[in-house]
Amino acid sequence: MTDRRYIIYADESERKGAFCSNFFGGVLLAARDREQATRALDAMKEQLGFHRELKWQNIDAANEERYIAFLRLYFAMIAEGLFRVRIMFTQNSNVPLGLTGIQKRNPYFLLYYQFLKHAFGIAYSNRAAEERVFFSVFLDKLPDTDEKANTFKDYIHGMERTRGVRNKGIHLPRQDIVEVDSSQHSILQGLDIILGAMNFRLNNKHRVIPDGKRYRGKRTRAKEKVYNAINREIRAIYPNFNIGVTTARPNGASDSWDQPYRHWIFVPKNYEIDRRLTKNAPPASPT
Repeated sequence: MTDRRYIIYADESERKGAFCSNFFGGVLLAARDREQATRALDAMKEQLGFHRELKWQNIDAANEERYIAFLRLYFAMIAEGLFRVRIMFTQNSNVPLGLTGIQKRNPYFLLYYQFLKHAFGIAYSNRAAEERVFFSVFLDKLPDTDEKANTFKDYIHGMERTRGVRNKGIHLPRQDIVEVDSSQHSILQGLDIILGAMNFRLNNKHRVIPDGKRYRGKRTRAKEKVYNAINREIRAIYPNFNIGVTTARPNGASDSWDQPYRHWIFVPKNYEIDRRLTKNAPPASPT
């Protein structure tokens, strides 16, 4: 029996936005391709004159074109199937009902778990069940206590025993679920930019005008240019891609594994829609 090995890089962004919240992102690639991809991205950063970590928050008018050049290479890797990228978020207008105490106290890790379990469709990674498939999970540094972080990693490891995954030769070894420093991983830095861009656009941050000003700031305009470049790259893969909806799966659930780029709106099982929290909210009634 042969083995296949994959790496999932994962990160999170804004937990509470104006319209969309709980942004999570991930990049999956074959472990054998990691070194080659990292070398290429690091070389591009060097060529572009970047000497520090690339992050969405660091984009400004002085470096926007260099960020776009880096992203062209990143999306070329997505288009050729080297990377598979997934973005998940929630819509504030989908208000969950009947949450348990644990769900209210710990939404971050519970949503992160759902993202890692479902966004990549790992249950479809070994459909013939004639191989063993191993996943390493590289998490950007978790913003919580070591105790909670370790419990979360235990749950990720436990995915291999869940319905739909167990008995399929799919393994997530506990020792291979680790936190990493994003400054040392260019693959994770590219993900940070894409994740930040989606948060920026879906929460209408591109329209923000500083208090006392008549026009948007230079940094906001620079970030909008980078977002637009990302959107063009996505649409080169998927024409007419809509960032604000769950990506269609025309071939069924296995597309969650097969497609190179996907978005997923996480919707609670039980919820009600509060239209006051949508972008097209009706005007408030006069008092």
